[in-house]
Amino acid sequence: MENVIVLIVGAGPAGLATAACLSQFSIPYVIVERESCSASLWRNRAYDRLKLHLAKEFCELPHMSYPLDAPTYIPKTLFVKYLDDYVECFNIQPKYLTSVESSTFDNDEKCWSIMAHDMEKSTIVRFTAKFLVVASGENSVENIPMIPGLQSFPGDVIHSSSYKSGKSYSGMNVLVVGSGNSGMEIAYDLAAHGANTSIIIRSPIHVMTKELIRLGMTLACRLPLNLVDNLLVMAVNLIFGDLSRYGIRRPKIGPMILKSETGRSAVIDVGTIGLIKKGIIKVQGSISKIMGDIVEFRCSKKISFDAIVFATGYKSTTNIWLKNGENMLNGNGLPIKEYPNHWKGENGLYCAGLGRRGLAGIAADAENIANDIKSVIGVMSG
Repeated sequence: MENVIVLIVGAGPAGLATAACLSQFSIPYVIVERESCSASLWRNRAYDRLKLHLAKEFCELPHMSYPLDAPTYIPKTLFVKYLDDYVECFNIQPKYLTSVESSTFDNDEKCWSIMAHDMEKSTIVRFTAKFLVVASGENSVENIPMIPGLQSFPGDVIHSSSYKSGKSYSGMNVLVVGSGNSGMEIAYDLAAHGANTSIIIRSPIHVMTKELIRLGMTLACRLPLNLVDNLLVMAVNLIFGDLSRYGIRRPKIGPMILKSETGRSAVIDVGTIGLIKKGIIKVQGSISKIMGDIVEFRCSKKISFDAIVFATGYKSTTNIWLKNGENMLNGNGLPIKEYPNHWKGENGLYCAGLGRRGLAGIAADAENIANDIKSVIGVMSG
């Protein structure tokens, strides 16, 4: 049994940022991570051409800036290096290959009782902690929707987390399901490597350039969001024109308000829209069923594909191991309270990086959590 003040679950950016903020106050903590490295999503499950979608000033973790010569939009390899430097700078030492199986709040002892599996030694590790920080991410397990007949599809079926590059798909008919940033960028990458690419765009989306998003985020600090949205939508109309004839509809709510109310991001165009306009990437509607290699769409169109890439996001697995967290997280493992008050539960329970606000949100969560723990410890010892 290990008695700790703070147990942090997850060594992605949210867990690392929380650890760094706690160390600024000399508050001892233990950080556990089920993978064999920190930031495994960035290291192992991100495609090669990925860059951070926001300018670097919105993507820093607390107490450490990017090197002065870093580009405005940080590529994956440089971001991973930044995280490695961060771990070294704050002397963060995660216990890797340690998977939390259950955690319950002990009302008598007024602490969290946590059971974890040390996968290297095949042993059970037990912790008691005054404070428990859920930093295991929104993106813990791939979400692949149930589609009738999918199991009969003979070709490649992968989730975007396994996609690295379009090289091996040249000349093949590939369907991308999902039109968020990953789906749109993977579709572009496939087409650039010579695949006959189709993408399913079901829901309305805002399409922006990265420069417009940067402008929007900068203006949002000084102007009302609806005014910023009006400016952005006017600019988008000038840049892209009417996209509805290509099967891309825009939400009724503006991009900045949509992000602040729902956490849903605009799609940042990397060149996909140009290829859609030229007919190089084809937009399809919803799938009704799959029969062998034939995908039948709701509009009765039938097309044969060699591979399907699901860019349909992730699900949180927190609720599988976290008991007594009902006051903080809903059935999907996401915060119940509205941003920016989403990060604190009851009985010393916190979550970092679940507010759907990217790296800037992670930084704010980490600082809030460390400040709160510091003040509670002050009261306890005072």
